[in-house]
Amino acid sequence: MMRTTSAVREFTEDPLPDDVLGRILDNARFAPSGGNRQGAHLVVVRDPETRERLAELTKPAARRYVAQIIAGESPWNSMHPPGPTPDQIAATDVPNALVEPVRTAAAVVVVFVDLSVVASVDQDLDRVGLVSGASVYPLVWNILLAARNEGFGGTITTMAVPEEAGVKELLGAPNEFALAAVVPLGKPVHQLTRLKRWAVSEFVTRERVDGAPF
Repeated sequence: MMRTTSAVREFTEDPLPDDVLGRILDNARFAPSGGNRQGAHLVVVRDPETRERLAELTKPAARRYVAQIIAGESPWNSMHPPGPTPDQIAATDVPNALVEPVRTAAAVVVVFVDLSVVASVDQDLDRVGLVSGASVYPLVWNILLAARNEGFGGTITTMAVPEEAGVKELLGAPNEFALAAVVPLGKPVHQLTRLKRWAVSEFVTRERVDGAPF
């Protein structure tokens, strides 16, 4: 299953019934979280108007993403500011692939995490925090695995996160919630069976980062 769960962005018009979605979420809930605190809160969104608003909230980050790719940069990396100017970013067209899944999926699952219960042990380091994601992203991945098991698919999208305030207002999320992902789910138009990933020897080393390949 891990080798065939792809990022699905094109969906048929088939519905995702509540009973099937219920099984997906029932299986996904067994993901680990820090201290087993289970701080995630999921919102299932089917309303077309709400989904349209979510799609619009993805566009600003998507524009910067594409503008940086055009400029030959690694988009949204946390080490270097973007080279394109705000005006250049604002003038960049957003590809349908980055927005349409939220509109065309059978259902959209918006994933929040309660920051008052997760363990962010890297909060005092002088860099972007990562550790609190360990309490929510295993659940998100489990949703995709469980969806694949049911013949459905989806993808982890984070383009709406920079517009977190707008998403929280739209969905009535409290202040202590952080937006982790927006996950469109539906029946794939094409289900990939072979995925491209680095070989183990390309990213695993022995004893040290600069050690021999594993």
